[in-house]
Amino acid sequence: MKEIQEFFSNIKNTFPTITVVDILDILLVAFLIYQVINLIRSTSAYRIARAIILLLALTLITDLLNLHTLNYLLDRILELGVVALVIVFQPELRRFLERIGGRSVRGLIGIGANPDDQLKDAIEETVKACGAMAKERVGALIVFERENSLEQISNTGTKVDAAVSQELIRNIFFPKAALHDGAMIINAGRIESAGCVLPLSENRNLSTDLGTRHRAGVGMSESNDSLVIIVSEETGTISVAVEGMLKRPLTVETLRKLLMQQLIGEEKKSSVLDKIKSYTKGGGKNDQRS
Repeated sequence: MKEIQEFFSNIKNTFPTITVVDILDILLVAFLIYQVINLIRSTSAYRIARAIILLLALTLITDLLNLHTLNYLLDRILELGVVALVIVFQPELRRFLERIGGRSVRGLIGIGANPDDQLKDAIEETVKACGAMAKERVGALIVFERENSLEQISNTGTKVDAAVSQELIRNIFFPKAALHDGAMIINAGRIESAGCVLPLSENRNLSTDLGTRHRAGVGMSESNDSLVIIVSEETGTISVAVEGMLKRPLTVETLRKLLMQQLIGEEKKSSVLDKIKSYTKGGGKNDQRS
């Protein structure tokens, strides 16, 4: 009891000594922690971070239990692990520093276009394009990035970095276009890249009438939290793959409602719109489960 009273007494005595510089220091540390969390959002980085936390926990336990030999080995592993992490994450660290250096002050504090309107516009343009391509029997594969980073997938294609418009989407997936066979990545309300290669699903329960495009869409939704739209070249059917589940066939209106619910619904809105803010610069019939 005495120790608890001393603890709160020390906290009480500390508050009067806090200055503006201390507050600024705390805010900068919080900002750096937030950026580190964004850096490890991808699936592979998340697994590595989880392994590091496990090693730290084991080190603490072995220290408390006086398991000196095992504790010594874990300490050495962690020391070498710091150097290994710098090597493993060298590309990500470089991109992180480039992004910070290239972002304007307005972009850092989130001033600019309304992210809600930007995402709604992207959804509307995508729905219109999918409706037109379904009528014309033009195949398409469109991926909406959510919380998990798709940077590795995006790097397999051609960088576009353009506003989402139905004309651009239809031009990219035009049968004779150079990028029509790959997938398009839409991130933060913009077309990030096209012609990307997606992982195929290994789920044996999928219908045998599904082609490579559908299996790629399902495989992509299995490996991360992205939402994938598939337009069939053979039948003109519109499908959506999410969390390893394929929803088809969808009408244009059903597709619009599904995208609005999944991407800017109350349960998803904060995470997706926060990502858009960070990138903003300046000024239903059949279900098949995996």
